[in-house]
Amino acid sequence: MNVTYATLDDIPRLQKFRQDAAAWLADRGLDQWSTVYPDDLLRSSIKAGTVFLFHEEAEEDPVATVTLDTLADPILWTPAEIREPALYVHKLTLSRLGSGSGLGSRILDWCGDRAAQAGCDWLRLDAWTTNTALHTYYRSQGFTHLRTVHNEQAYGSGWVAQRPAMLRNVGFHGPAGLLPR
Repeated sequence: MNVTYATLDDIPRLQKFRQDAAAWLADRGLDQWSTVYPDDLLRSSIKAGTVFLFHEEAEEDPVATVTLDTLADPILWTPAEIREPALYVHKLTLSRLGSGSGLGSRILDWCGDRAAQAGCDWLRLDAWTTNTALHTYYRSQGFTHLRTVHNEQAYGSGWVAQRPAMLRNVGFHGPAGLLPR
């Protein structure tokens, strides 16, 4: 698996990942990601060097994306938690081609490895409050549920969890170090 930084040219592809995932979720009765993610926020994350694409082969279209950064939402995380060194997983999305292959688990391990390399104690994420299947999945990946925040400013994504950051070689290839910039 090859990992690259997303570029501004990837915005349509990133929006398509989200639209396809939203349609798949809607078929399961969930309204997660039912609103378009603003291009200006994507641009900002891409310019910050925190959006990654995963390709089976270097020249092939990506099969997954994740944003990995230090941005802790103060609505979801306590002041004490925000002070702890952590990286935060956002918008982890697999194409239908990548789903069911264990790729999501490997990407989470890659994120945890990046967090450990950056000297962080935690890998953290939030999930859609009503997506209990996703909660079960994250628990199976070693995440501990901390709390569910019911605040409309969380935009429906108030289930918060974390797991220790750990060095893991998942065999992904990309630029040396490939840490969030």
